[in-house]
Amino acid sequence: MKGITGATADFIRAHADDDIRQLALKGAKDPDVDLPFALDQIAGRQTARRKLPSWAATDGIIYPPHLSMEQCSSEQTANYKKTLPQPLPIRRGGDTSSDEDNGVGNNSLPVGRAGGGSFVDLTGGFGVDFSFMAQGFQEAVYVERQEHLCDIARHNFDILGLKAEVVCCDSVEYLHQMPHVDLIYIDPARRDDHGQRTYGISDCTPDVVALRDLLLEKADRVTIKLSPMLDWRKAVQDLGESYVHEVHIVSVQNECKELLLVLEGTLPRPLPIGRGGDTSRPDGRGMVETDNGLRLSCVNILHDGNIEQFVAHTTPKSNFPPPYREGLGEGLYLYEPNASIMKAGCFNEVANTFGVSALAPNSHLFVSDSLVVDFPGRAFHIDAITTLNKRELRTALAGITQANITVRNFPLTVAQLRSRLKLSEGGSTYIFATTLADKSHVLLICRKTSTPV
Repeated sequence: MKGITGATADFIRAHADDDIRQLALKGAKDPDVDLPFALDQIAGRQTARRKLPSWAATDGIIYPPHLSMEQCSSEQTANYKKTLPQPLPIRRGGDTSSDEDNGVGNNSLPVGRAGGGSFVDLTGGFGVDFSFMAQGFQEAVYVERQEHLCDIARHNFDILGLKAEVVCCDSVEYLHQMPHVDLIYIDPARRDDHGQRTYGISDCTPDVVALRDLLLEKADRVTIKLSPMLDWRKAVQDLGESYVHEVHIVSVQNECKELLLVLEGTLPRPLPIGRGGDTSRPDGRGMVETDNGLRLSCVNILHDGNIEQFVAHTTPKSNFPPPYREGLGEGLYLYEPNASIMKAGCFNEVANTFGVSALAPNSHLFVSDSLVVDFPGRAFHIDAITTLNKRELRTALAGITQANITVRNFPLTVAQLRSRLKLSEGGSTYIFATTLADKSHVLLICRKTSTPV
């Protein structure tokens, strides 16, 4: 594929910031302009400014049609995935960083961990994940069955200075004949033949459950990207608990984006003791410990590139409830876990690690007497607590005309509660409507203690 030149290049430069729909309606006056291609390039670069800023800043990159751009990974998540090939040491509270850094809210993504070897991406697509992950390998192969995407990949990899082999082939066919490599990455398509979204692992293409043994025969490690809608516990069980060594739940600015499962070895990982039931056990401090449990990493990439990361060792069957707070009063600190922890459901591990207590079984809010500065989520100071009693509400909300409202395990929606309280949206007051362990419904009137995600 050659670079963009002539009238088409001039058209793209002249309309780089224009509305695509209006351009499509107006058309191009010059018959030499390849309008469909030009529109793809303008729309693609506009999307890349948001999802792939380093690519958008690179002249010469060619973008695929709209669907491929929407389905491709963001630069933040692709950059995170290149850190996955080798496990990091585990420290207190899931700390995966150095002694000087506590691993929660640290200053940057972890340093790449690969250092050589061979890597194959069986579902190359637009090539974003491949381009970042391949940087740590001596040999990297991109596999994609759509010829036009292969052409784009060859061109873009050259522009990016990335040495890679591009293979236009069906991923399963290539898998059968490929040599053994250090890492296979696969992102199965989550749409059926009619373009409808699918969420079950076996409904994706290719079926990684059916291919599991072959994947592990061909690589030391296999990283599988799945829909964030999936239950990670069910996904691990579908793929085989003894084969999955790591689970990564990745959010960007508190929006859950990806579920990554890392499988390892041709032989299954030894299962924890007590396989007949719950495979974990609490130690003397209430911390959950498992024998050879998988590594569950909850990651939230913040708007400034910093990350919150919490790591627990657990199993799909480990589901101890967190300790609950018996008495609740003003002056306590309230915590709302980030989206990745909410998705993971590792609330007992979080509570014991950070010394906080849950308000109730299904509220997923935590409190403490003193501020936990590195809690992976949002932290608030509780200024007042009230029921929905009208007299109590008047006292608690005196002088407050606007507030940010969140409901957790509460019988009213945000809209219903806002209408009832007659408060406009915004301001510096935060109201959490929730249910306590004694089934009582309360409003927690708070102010923030940390920078938002």
